[in-house]
Amino acid sequence: MLLPRIATLITGLSLCAMAQAAPTAYPLTIDNCGSTLTFQHAPTRTVTIGQAGTEMLYAMGLSDKVVGTSLWFNNVLTKYKAQDDKIQRLADNEPSFESVIGKRPELVAVELEWMVGPQGAVGTREQFHELKIPTYLLPSDCEAKDNLVGADGTRLAPFRIETIYKSVSQLAQIFDVQERGQQLNDELKASLARSIATAQGKQLKDASALVWFSSAQMDIEPFVAGHKGIPDFMLSTLGVRNVVESDEEWPTVGWETIAKANPTFLVIARMDRRRFPADDYEKKLAFLRSDPVTRNMDAVKHNRIIILDAMAMQASLRMFDGIEQLATAINGYDLSQ
Repeated sequence: MLLPRIATLITGLSLCAMAQAAPTAYPLTIDNCGSTLTFQHAPTRTVTIGQAGTEMLYAMGLSDKVVGTSLWFNNVLTKYKAQDDKIQRLADNEPSFESVIGKRPELVAVELEWMVGPQGAVGTREQFHELKIPTYLLPSDCEAKDNLVGADGTRLAPFRIETIYKSVSQLAQIFDVQERGQQLNDELKASLARSIATAQGKQLKDASALVWFSSAQMDIEPFVAGHKGIPDFMLSTLGVRNVVESDEEWPTVGWETIAKANPTFLVIARMDRRRFPADDYEKKLAFLRSDPVTRNMDAVKHNRIIILDAMAMQASLRMFDGIEQLATAINGYDLSQ
């Protein structure tokens, strides 16, 4: 039931508003994804590996504490462009270990464990910690998830929205800006409640969707959203079923299998990076409308294709905008066709 869920969210907002954030007492110790981090003071030099963490810091007014960024799927939001223009981008994708430590960071904020983790593309947490550089991994990518299984990890339990709120709260605590973090979380919860309300009047009992992120080549199996991941949470929150049943974060599934499932909606990622051909959403659209298998799917024939920024499909602030866009688009479709 959606109405009780909205009521719970509103109650949570009221309780948050009543709470008064206390200043950080240093030294601060935080348990983070299997590591214990200790801060003697608020970091003054931070490197981010992942757009989600970068924009969280920007949203809390901490851009002056960021000295380097990396791993961008979409261009920075317009409202943060002026701040971002002053900060060095170490890489559009993964940076080198040397480029990160070369910025002499007092904190490295990491979105994805495959960047900094046991098999990190940039390095391991131990490598950074040996240099007395704490690495904060966003809980959304480590809690109830095994990142050593599958190309992008496998969910052991469904993604929990609370992990985003936790990231905001913990980063706010690390930087001693708890009131900003609390305000940001309140805004996110209010946005989610509005999106749920938008979709609640639509009859979606039998509605389904597929979320297509990208493809290494246009003519092979696409990377799609798994059963317990972030896009699955977005869909199920609005009452829509994900047709993919794999627990991998972004499994590959054949188009024949997808066509047989015949999802009501297709959600495709728009991104500014160009690592794979299908990073270009226009190429995705052209493929869907020309391929003999995909062009006969109901979602394609009736143009029920929703385009979202790639970062709206990640555990990020943009995810809340993505849910709102999904709810608005779904609410506007005539499902009698």
